[in-house]
Amino acid sequence: MRSIPIVSTLVVLLAVGVMIALGLWQLERREEKAQLLGHYAGAAGLTQEIAWPRQGPGARLLYRRAHLTCTAVTATSAVAGRNRNDETGFARTATCALAGGGEARVVLGWTRRPDGKGTWQGGEVHGVIAPGPRLVADPALGGLEANALPDPSDLPNNHLSYAVQWFAFALTALVIYAMVLRRRGRS
Repeated sequence: MRSIPIVSTLVVLLAVGVMIALGLWQLERREEKAQLLGHYAGAAGLTQEIAWPRQGPGARLLYRRAHLTCTAVTATSAVAGRNRNDETGFARTATCALAGGGEARVVLGWTRRPDGKGTWQGGEVHGVIAPGPRLVADPALGGLEANALPDPSDLPNNHLSYAVQWFAFALTALVIYAMVLRRRGRS
């Protein structure tokens, strides 16, 4: 039987150690994500509106009800979206200049066509803060239909599956290396 190659063994063991560390890190992230999703669910249940922060809302304000005053619409667009009946179509968005500086992206509402109706020149907006960040208008503006409101339960917490994948990679690397050593010993 030949001796075990030291450098190759160290490289494989180092790689396995890194994969295990990544798996453990994903387990930690799973707990962090569960807490964050719990926070978002609590925020979604609050009915009192907050003012849209001038610097934009951070992650801790997502899913809160908020309001802002759009002093001027500086750009508009249409992106893929869903309405309250879960039909696909387009969400009309506007970039708004805010009093005192700054800007905010507002989802005005939903339409079947990207060039569909919906003219809005600015004013008061009430809605829910969504990732992006953007304010999803509730009620819809500019003659559009109501867009689907952001729901924190739509966010996945798939860190456990990522952890299992890293642990499986580590085990696979060990098994393959053991097979290589075994074959090497036979020859």
